[in-house]
Amino acid sequence: MFALMNGLAADGRLTPEQESFRRSSYDWYDANLTNPSHVDPTVYDRDRHPGAEAWFKASAEAHLAQVAGHLEILALHGVGCETRHCADPGTVVYEDQHQVVVLPHPPGALSRPRP
Repeated sequence: MFALMNGLAADGRLTPEQESFRRSSYDWYDANLTNPSHVDPTVYDRDRHPGAEAWFKASAEAHLAQVAGHLEILALHGVGCETRHCADPGTVVYEDQHQVVVLPHPPGALSRPRP
């Protein structure tokens, strides 16, 4: 979600209102979410953890509430994005109280969708 929003911003495609939302939302996340790269600089290293993805935990309700506005903006710009819920998104390489960073299961591997 963040990378997709950053791409729209870098391309100058966001309206002033959308850019304002993006900045204020990012400021909120900066104040309320640990950046995994600040704890472990290798967490997103493409050689060490290829394809690493961040997932919010279901208990991170305030963090998840912020996602809706981002998805709305992405949809308005025709950028495909979906919300996924999964009890086992992959091998955990980082975890804190709000999120995990995982190496996703290989394509075709079974993962357990969350009810």
